[in-house]
Amino acid sequence: MLHNFHCHTTLSDGVLSPMELIRRFAHAGYRTVAITDHAAAGSLERMIAEAAEDGEVGGAPFGIDVIPGVELTHAPPSAIPTLARRAREAGAQIVIVHGETVVEPTPEGTNLAAVSCPDVDILAHPGLITPEVARVAAESGVLLEITARKGHSLTNGHVAKLAEAAGAKLVFGLDAHGPGDILSEAMRDAVLRGAALTDEQLRMAAFDAPAMLRKRVGLS
Repeated sequence: MLHNFHCHTTLSDGVLSPMELIRRFAHAGYRTVAITDHAAAGSLERMIAEAAEDGEVGGAPFGIDVIPGVELTHAPPSAIPTLARRAREAGAQIVIVHGETVVEPTPEGTNLAAVSCPDVDILAHPGLITPEVARVAAESGVLLEITARKGHSLTNGHVAKLAEAAGAKLVFGLDAHGPGDILSEAMRDAVLRGAALTDEQLRMAAFDAPAMLRKRVGLS
């Protein structure tokens, strides 16, 4: 089964409404989609509520499990614990932090703040992570993303290598912003193999981590 825990709608910088995104993922054969729009202090509660409402209306009729979530983006690292807790209280079942990708000016220290936070599930496209970040992620259970997103994916191999050394778990994420970002199973596997994942890491990123996240939010 196909699962994706990282995507964006017109609530932030995506091109599809939440409902159309749900429908398109369902039509493409996905079992799970989490709506995780970019947010910080001012937009947090509104975005989570709107994603949750469309998920409640569209998920069951379209045969897909829709998880309301958020991607905390470009916030000061010191604010991440407070914002992640607010997101949980607002109903976010998946909390992602926008990592220190090499193609954007994400604040230094974001990666470490994210993997140190008990309310964060995934550190997205974390860029040139340090051994310390990988070690803390392994200890805290925060998943490190192997991403299909152009630009962000430049450091996938580095992330996989340090995760393997530290024992940190990986998860595959589309970081989808439009219809063309909804990949097939074959393309998912190509991205994972292109990042030089071991067979064990590939199973974790594509199958075990999605199962873990589904169980975390109460899905079988």
